[in-house]
Amino acid sequence: MRRYQLLYYPKDGSVEMFDMKNQRTFLRRTKFDEIHPEDLFVGNRVNIFSRQLNLVGYGDQYTANKLGSKKERYFFLKATGETELVFPNLHDFLLQITKKDTLKDQAADFYMEHQSNNLVQFVSSGPVIAMELMGDEAVSTWRKVLGPTDSGVAQKDAVNSLRGQFGTDGTKNAGHGSDSLASAARELEFFFPSTTGHGPSNTAMYSDCTCCIIKPHAISEVLTGKILKSIIENGFEISALQMFNMDRVNAEEFLEVYKGVVAEYTNMVDELCSGPCMALEIHATDAPRTFREFCGPADPEIARHLRPTTLRALYGKNKVQNVIHCTDLPEDGILEVSSSKSHSNVMQELHSHVLYSVSFCSR
Repeated sequence: MRRYQLLYYPKDGSVEMFDMKNQRTFLRRTKFDEIHPEDLFVGNRVNIFSRQLNLVGYGDQYTANKLGSKKERYFFLKATGETELVFPNLHDFLLQITKKDTLKDQAADFYMEHQSNNLVQFVSSGPVIAMELMGDEAVSTWRKVLGPTDSGVAQKDAVNSLRGQFGTDGTKNAGHGSDSLASAARELEFFFPSTTGHGPSNTAMYSDCTCCIIKPHAISEVLTGKILKSIIENGFEISALQMFNMDRVNAEEFLEVYKGVVAEYTNMVDELCSGPCMALEIHATDAPRTFREFCGPADPEIARHLRPTTLRALYGKNKVQNVIHCTDLPEDGILEVSSSKSHSNVMQELHSHVLYSVSFCSR
């Protein structure tokens, strides 16, 4: 675990790294097109030349003012229906999902403070999705996107808001959002605790299932909503969902079955740990086989010729950036779902380790 200073030059998109312990240059200034200013905020993880950097602080006050002065964390909770419609709204308002999980029973405990039986019964009736959102003035921005708490009022005064479009009343109102920074901090701590240990358990079934991982490139290209919508419309149940960053060691272990088998193994590892992933448990009869057929051939070009309606044909770019990973062997479905969940728990415990600070450079 080493501490570096990452210097970013917005004029030409170049980066430089300085070893803080040994007081020497680690990476000379080099142009790197895969990093953008919006990626540089405390709590994010970036990948530079296959080296993963956890950003834990701003290198100076200028950088803090430039990048972090308006950044806020926000909590959003909603039922699983119409989840795919939320993602375009996030992108439109420059908000990023930094944590995400599906839950069930714990949502009722969260709502006990409201002392509303109708509300508790509603959130207990099925899975819900908890999200941490990050962005400039996230609290005020997302509250405008949500609209008034009462869906009836929203349908009159804010027809384009989420509650105006999808809410039906004051209880079934498309989602819960924090009303202040203090509420956001408290609510995020309930679902995504910062102390050692795990948050509420998710909704994974570990039976009749297969694993699907939406790859980092697809998340950065805002394809998540379209992919989720396609999965649901084709009759598959998303029984659990979790968002996390995968470190290189775990990515190598997860994809080890492909080592020495496919020429793209190293690039596949690079892609899987290049940014946030979204792991899904897909529940269906004979799930590994039917879902694999729905995903299509690993090479998107072949998929477009032979299976043009499959996920990889529709959204894939090449054999590495082919949108999703899915379980290949029927006996590995439960194993891969369990591996994804275990890895995300480990990453929660490691989240507080100090690694990198970032400086925004004008020269």
